[in-house]
Amino acid sequence: MSALELIAIFSAGLAVALVVASSFVKTMIPLRWLAVGGNVGFLVYGALQWSPVTLLLHGALLPINLYRAAEMIRLTRRVSEAAAAGDLSGVWLTPYMRSRRLKAGEVLFRKGDAAEELYFLAEGRIEFVEIGDVMESGRMFGEIAFFAPDKRRSLTARCALDCTVLSIDELSFKQLYFQNPAFGFEVVGLVAGRLMSDLHRLERQLAHSHGAPAVP
Repeated sequence: MSALELIAIFSAGLAVALVVASSFVKTMIPLRWLAVGGNVGFLVYGALQWSPVTLLLHGALLPINLYRAAEMIRLTRRVSEAAAAGDLSGVWLTPYMRSRRLKAGEVLFRKGDAAEELYFLAEGRIEFVEIGDVMESGRMFGEIAFFAPDKRRSLTARCALDCTVLSIDELSFKQLYFQNPAFGFEVVGLVAGRLMSDLHRLERQLAHSHGAPAVP
């Protein structure tokens, strides 16, 4: 048996081992890297033993697995950078959201509605009717009810101007989480930051209305 044949057999054996190992992995990034290793192993085998079908199949799968792994790494990096910078806008999530247009005066959701989607306001203004607040574009909203136990909207959101709203549903969000748990961990940190920001804003409003100093 020649050295090239030994290398081919070793590459195929390693590729099979990586494929078997990937069946026990539950998160997407390690799974993709194991798949990449398997693709490389089978490509080496296909080249040395000249198997066009093997070369074609794994030559097609390799860039797909590399792209998907890089995509999830980029998402995790964006969320980590947003958390480190205190960026609560949610702009890092927009590549995974669906877009819709609403006219001024249209209601996006009403108080008491089921919170089935998380939103990002790309264009326009949203008014929260019960409290009279108006939100400018470039911000994520609806996240508190989205993660709340009862999943019910606490306010009515109405378009003050023509709006472009991006949304992601619970299933898609969960898929991103299960593909990369680090993404979910960073999102929890961002949501907690938004809650703390809202809490401090309410404290300042209460302190101002009562003429007392705000809680630091």
